[in-house]
Amino acid sequence: MTDTQAPTLSGAIAFIGGGNMARSLIGGLVARGQAASTIRVAEPVQALRDALQRDFGVTCAERADIAADGAAVWVLAVKPQVMRQVCTELSALAQAQRPLVISIAAGITAEQLDRWLGGGMAVVRAMPNTPALLGVGITGLYANAASTSAQRNSASALLEAVGPTVWIDDEARMDAVTAVSGSGPAYVFLLAEAMQAAGVAQGLSPGAARALVQQTLLGAATMLVKSDEPADVLRARVTSPGGTTQAAVETFEAGGLRELVARAIAAATERGRQLSAAND
Repeated sequence: MTDTQAPTLSGAIAFIGGGNMARSLIGGLVARGQAASTIRVAEPVQALRDALQRDFGVTCAERADIAADGAAVWVLAVKPQVMRQVCTELSALAQAQRPLVISIAAGITAEQLDRWLGGGMAVVRAMPNTPALLGVGITGLYANAASTSAQRNSASALLEAVGPTVWIDDEARMDAVTAVSGSGPAYVFLLAEAMQAAGVAQGLSPGAARALVQQTLLGAATMLVKSDEPADVLRARVTSPGGTTQAAVETFEAGGLRELVARAIAAATERGRQLSAAND
């Protein structure tokens, strides 16, 4: 199935917040055939409203209640620090209309969202990552018990506008999703920085080092996605005994790369839990 043949969502969709991730989702939905007339956006910044209306033809409003009124799906795309206030202001409308609520805020639990919206709401917590801005992201999803199968399907269809989705059965694992994929692109960028600097240190020009690193990472990622082989098999296949790759890999292993990655992801996971507690 191509993007233009992808299923669209019935009913109106309200985005509460019109920042980069909301813009990416809106662009993906429109590209897949979702009618712009079914999409509304609440965004306090005039310039962002103007850009969304100009680029996608969607309806924009300054106030959240205006965009949300009558919409079957609400996508909460505001900062975690203001989520409680936004939900509280929308709680009466949420109780009256009972939309599917999808949140893309890191560290805010489905229970918190449901409570702030007055209780009994169908809530899906989503964690997309920044490659979604280019339509190549991935999103972890968790649905609370009040969400129906049809609503889960709607959430998948919406988030698949920017890449594949993975359902998580235990919400406690959503902080790990944030740590692995939500924060994950930064780890790759850090690796790219280090590889480029090392290449320059070995005599390459900055331009040559950057081009070599960029295409190498793209190629390796493509192999991971398109190959049926797991990462460890692919790594072993390019690591000839006694060769240059083995020398590098052994240095990584001796330096504790695996343990360092494990500690980094554990730290990011714990920070997600702290964000939840801080915003309760």
